[in-house]
Amino acid sequence: MPTLWSATALLPDGWAKDVRITIDHGLVSAIDTGTPALPGDDHHHILLPGLANVHSHAFQRGMAGLAEHRGTKADDNFWSWREVMYRFLDRLTPDDMEAIAAMAYAEMLETGYTHVGEFHYLHHDAEGGAYADPAEMAARIAAAAHATGIGLTLLPVFYAHSNFGGAPPTPGQRRFIHNLDSFARLLDACRPLLADGDRLGIAPHSLRAVTPEQLAHLIAMHPHGPIHIHAAEQVKEVTDCLAFLGKRPVEWLDDNVALDPRWCLIHATHLTDAETDRLAVSGAVAGLCPITEANLGDGIFPAKRFLDAGGRIATGTDSNILIDPSQELRALEYSQRLAHRSRNVLASDACPSVARRLFGATLAGGAQAVGIAPGLAVGHSADFMTLDPRHPAMHGRSGDQLLDNMVFASRSNCIDSVWRRGERLVSAGRHRDAVQVTQRYLAVIDRILAA
Repeated sequence: MPTLWSATALLPDGWAKDVRITIDHGLVSAIDTGTPALPGDDHHHILLPGLANVHSHAFQRGMAGLAEHRGTKADDNFWSWREVMYRFLDRLTPDDMEAIAAMAYAEMLETGYTHVGEFHYLHHDAEGGAYADPAEMAARIAAAAHATGIGLTLLPVFYAHSNFGGAPPTPGQRRFIHNLDSFARLLDACRPLLADGDRLGIAPHSLRAVTPEQLAHLIAMHPHGPIHIHAAEQVKEVTDCLAFLGKRPVEWLDDNVALDPRWCLIHATHLTDAETDRLAVSGAVAGLCPITEANLGDGIFPAKRFLDAGGRIATGTDSNILIDPSQELRALEYSQRLAHRSRNVLASDACPSVARRLFGATLAGGAQAVGIAPGLAVGHSADFMTLDPRHPAMHGRSGDQLLDNMVFASRSNCIDSVWRRGERLVSAGRHRDAVQVTQRYLAVIDRILAA
């Protein structure tokens, strides 16, 4: 059985020294602390559990940077960005999807994400017609995940309408659309795609894209496993929800679907204090994507109030414009500093290190949101990363200072190696198939940009 030894490791009970981890069939079978390394052990210095990325649209990795040029309208916002996204996805074939997803997933692994929740809504061909295999595009997502080695929680998206009140979809949304019967067939076709450690959830896209009646059917269709939904990302979404449903999105959800730990509300940016407290008490996870939310000008999540109320958070890379969990945590804390005009806002009396508190919160909340067990413990998947002790940000640091420097003071990636289910996928900061994955990705981007 493979064994690793690390001079220090972050375990569920805190930092431990001289840690030896034994792996059997992809799972942690033993953890010994205060023990010397044995012959044959793989030696490391700083070991951390892997994180879950709870919200990815993998195909958008291919359009990163293409929407940073203002068009003819001075008011450039989420809705104008969405039109650029529609034009990009119109060109994507299944092969393109697989190549772009593999690039995104390799980069996730290189930065410490060992599991991804793929909020997958690109279902149909370029004309909006169904493929012979209803899970053709989902199969390409699964193939990319399995090839790169990242864990997958596949979240097929139900998308039926362009806005509240059952408004018909727009032409740009034609590749997303399902009715309840076709979506049930899609779910059935997705189940065989899962590998060991993978999970299947559902993702009603948003309250604007799903009617209340459809949402009730979807929940009944999938009685177990994760449920993810976009909620309150934009002010317009909130005002439209008030106009059609009489309540704000998070308020309506909590009143009508009984939010619980199965749910992950993506963004949840625009909340009243009452909604913030209700969401925290529900046990649902707030799936935060601070880099994308800043890129799109969405707004700032009320993280201090939410965490102080016991709320559960996780991070996602959403548009995949920049993939790095450390930078997501940094952006989250810095947004709070700007909003509150204060420092170390998301620290607490119990955990004065901002990075340690956020790392621990997103480790637990991320695992909950994608349906896996969190952290390094016996019986859990052997998913972890090691930091490079030679990196300048790590020099002379120990304990929580290691996380503080990884999040706030590391100019470049300080991750050395990454394992998923006991298999080493990243060495010296690079995915084992980085060259091939990148070459295939670049060929796809060349073809798309030339079209």
